[in-house]
Amino acid sequence: MREIGAKRGLDVQEVTWVHHWTSGLFSFRIKRPQSFRFQSGEFIMIGLMGDEGKPLLRAYSVASPAWEEHLEFFSVKVQEGALTSRLQHLQPGDHIFLGRKPTGTLVVDALKPAKRLVMVGTGTGLAPFLSVLRDPETHEKFEQIIITHTVRQSEELAYRDFLEEEIRTDEIFGELLQDRFTYYPTVTRGDFHRKGRITDLIREGKFREELNLTVEDRAETRFMICGSIAFNKDMIEILEGWGMNEGTRNDPGEFVVERAFVG
Repeated sequence: MREIGAKRGLDVQEVTWVHHWTSGLFSFRIKRPQSFRFQSGEFIMIGLMGDEGKPLLRAYSVASPAWEEHLEFFSVKVQEGALTSRLQHLQPGDHIFLGRKPTGTLVVDALKPAKRLVMVGTGTGLAPFLSVLRDPETHEKFEQIIITHTVRQSEELAYRDFLEEEIRTDEIFGELLQDRFTYYPTVTRGDFHRKGRITDLIREGKFREELNLTVEDRAETRFMICGSIAFNKDMIEILEGWGMNEGTRNDPGEFVVERAFVG
């Protein structure tokens, strides 16, 4: 495996931790190479050996922040999926391929300075926001941080305990986030205290009302978007309708979208 990885410019790293949230969602960590550098919010190619003796790779956002000693990933389980059907069976001690060139658009450098950062994600689109939330640079550039996470059923709200409670007692970010961070979960099916698609809640003004924001606050708000193709399209339509422009590292704007994959 290492020989094949080396020929294709891939590292081979050991799995150190696996957690299954539901029958369809899981997270795992791998050892981080000392030479591996990335910016919080970026993604990297990871994978396993395919049937034809070639690496089978897919893009995954890194859920851990850029300073962490491990690399964490958040994944769906697709029984017919070429890669996820295998990844879901990972155990500590197993090994996976890791690319060497992280990239992506969900970085704070691609956003113009503002007071507030709203990260809007669905499903495993939450992953890059877990990284951005715990990056000191994020807190240097934004006074208020909001993460929304929309799923079908409440049990799919992976990392809910972490975002509601554990992050607030964290040695590094706990005190910093006490009055500056809001976690805003929503579900589209089943019982939950907040129901509906986040796009509908934004359009109808309920999101703004619950967070005590005004229409005028949009001028000091920046957005990161990560989800399905349809979700991304709807969010772009909303934000462009407000007169916002999509940003890049070379030309920062009012919002950024991850288009490399869907979650």
